[in-house]
Amino acid sequence: MRITAVSYERMDFKLSVPYTIAYETISSTTNFILKLETDGKYVGYGCAAPDRVVTGENPEEVAHAINTLIIPYLVGKDPFTYALILTELKELLGMRSSALAMVDLALYDLISKKAEVPLYQFLGGFRNSIPTSITVGILTVDDTVKHAQEYVKQGFSILKVKGGDNLQDDVEKMIKLHEKFPEVKWRFDGNQGYSVKESIAFVRATSHIGIEIFEQPTKIEAEERLGLVTDQVDIPVMADESLKTLTDAFRLAQNERVDMVNIKLQKVGGIMAGMHINSVAKAANLEAMVGCIDECGLGIAAGLHFALSRPNIQYADLDGHLELVADPYTDIFRLEKGILYPKENYGLGYAE
Repeated sequence: MRITAVSYERMDFKLSVPYTIAYETISSTTNFILKLETDGKYVGYGCAAPDRVVTGENPEEVAHAINTLIIPYLVGKDPFTYALILTELKELLGMRSSALAMVDLALYDLISKKAEVPLYQFLGGFRNSIPTSITVGILTVDDTVKHAQEYVKQGFSILKVKGGDNLQDDVEKMIKLHEKFPEVKWRFDGNQGYSVKESIAFVRATSHIGIEIFEQPTKIEAEERLGLVTDQVDIPVMADESLKTLTDAFRLAQNERVDMVNIKLQKVGGIMAGMHINSVAKAANLEAMVGCIDECGLGIAAGLHFALSRPNIQYADLDGHLELVADPYTDIFRLEKGILYPKENYGLGYAE
């Protein structure tokens, strides 16, 4: 099987509900859909979701990379040599991680379609469903409770709350949320907004809540602070922005700076890189979660299939598609009462 044609579509999505995190407010996002045609009947699709902060690219840079690097390189290649393809493309693309992830996903989509199995089975097929959290951005206390109430009504049992800009407000929100919805599992994302002192104070003030995950409370520029938090709190601390490469995973594990890692395919460069990072996490006895950014259903499906494939991945935060207006890829998996299920179609589940 050879790739005979490569094309792409740029999709600019509005968010039905803009959200705020510690360092910005987001109201729209751009995704790219890559299409790989072959000399057989198989067609592969991949998704890129560039984000200057998370993936180090903007949409214009991804479009330029597709036209000048990716398309000329891929035509004529055998998708089953994906390790060679992705290694060489990584050298060409540099730090453009979502562009690399887009190619990675399209190649895995192709080869699992050729194998005539869903991608999660091709990758290992450890489970066939996983619960996901849904995220509440930085809002007032009252609005946070209102959003949480709506998500609980929809059947979600795991909620992630964004914070990091005001310690007192964050503590008040979490206490009120726990009082209102005592059955919900809570995760909290500091988005690099806290100092070490504030991080410890937050955990102590909310200790009765039983927060499941404390995500990236401190800034990536001073990574040792993350380790100081981990050493002094009794809930799992997870790296997100601090983890973008396999080298990052090894360093975090070697220095025992976290208890968990958040593997986002767009951030790390796709499934092959994600597999390597997860192996390092498993070797270091770190738990893993598959997260996302503002991705359409095709990108979320890839994260889902990856999460389902490995025993070490027990957590998912795959809600980035839910606020995208007019996303055409929402029917390639199922979301029921906060649990994600893949369709049993081959590959990622999408075919025109």
